[in-house]
Amino acid sequence: MRYGFTTGSCAAAAAKAAAYMLLTGKEKKEITIETPKGIAYRAKLLDIVRKEKEVRCAVEKDGGDDADITTGAWIYATVSYRQGKAQEFSIEGGQGVGRVTRPGLDQPVGSAAINHVPREMIVKEVTEVCEFADYRGSLQIVISVPGGETLAQSTFNPRLGIVGGISIIGTSGIVEPMSNRAILGTIEAELNQKRAEGCHLIAVTPGNYGLDFMKKAYGYDLDKSVKCSNFIGETIDMAAERGFQRMLLTGHIGKLIKVAGGIMNTHSREADCRMELLAAFAIREGADAQCAFDILACATTEEAIPRLAQSGKLPVVMSKIAEKICYYMEKRAGGKIQADCILYANEFGELAKSKEAETWFTLSEQEQGRQI
Repeated sequence: MRYGFTTGSCAAAAAKAAAYMLLTGKEKKEITIETPKGIAYRAKLLDIVRKEKEVRCAVEKDGGDDADITTGAWIYATVSYRQGKAQEFSIEGGQGVGRVTRPGLDQPVGSAAINHVPREMIVKEVTEVCEFADYRGSLQIVISVPGGETLAQSTFNPRLGIVGGISIIGTSGIVEPMSNRAILGTIEAELNQKRAEGCHLIAVTPGNYGLDFMKKAYGYDLDKSVKCSNFIGETIDMAAERGFQRMLLTGHIGKLIKVAGGIMNTHSREADCRMELLAAFAIREGADAQCAFDILACATTEEAIPRLAQSGKLPVVMSKIAEKICYYMEKRAGGKIQADCILYANEFGELAKSKEAETWFTLSEQEQGRQI
């Protein structure tokens, strides 16, 4: 599969090209930069506008074979002269680049959402041009993304408190197809943000399937929780490293039954023993062989739950599953986090919760300083 290049690489390439054209007076149609990964990126330059004291150009974002919402966006850099110390570069965000409004992210509140690695890449490439042109003055660099405000609505930026556009990101400079790194990076950013806001309790969910259920049952908006996708183990690791004291994991039985077997990546390609685990828990709690056979014949947990209910063992089996989920979560965290969980199914609603799950909501309310 074909890899692509990050918005950070595009911004660095555009900035280098604009600086070159400004300082040398010569036009360029292509520019090459070296990504932090060590892979060269040769970018075509678009919409070049040259003035005496300012040059602007764009690079089209190419995400390769990754399903990247920013693929096709034009990442602009405008480079101009400024007053300042020798080779001092001011890097700012223009139209379509988000601005940070909440603490805990890569950049401080009030700054353009241009992460530190892209900033370092821009400085490195522009410095190279300044040395080539024997220019020792200061430059202003503005990165912009027309249409970035609209694109941002399909990203995590609104959840993270980044307003007005997309982020200029990337640590390796390249986009790996179907990369898990971006997902883990988002989880890490959300956890960092929660800790920066003073949170010691964290709610985690694989997705928003139980959104309506949680609102109705507990008055809790799952959109406030950290979305961990299939990466439950890695999320626990990051939460423990950051000093969170308590975690509530809420999810569909089809995902979380795997955690009850100690499986910390719930993607089907990693492990898919939902029916086997469900049947084993049923037998352990006294269900007969026919019940186990019926469960094993099911294609989904939603199909299996009625079979278990018919046996009269549903409550006790789900209670034991919830207990085991918490056990394996706390084991993964090395005892640093107290774990709670809530299980649900689409047809049955809540199936089980750990003994202290409801306490979590009370403590969360208190931590946020709201009246109970």
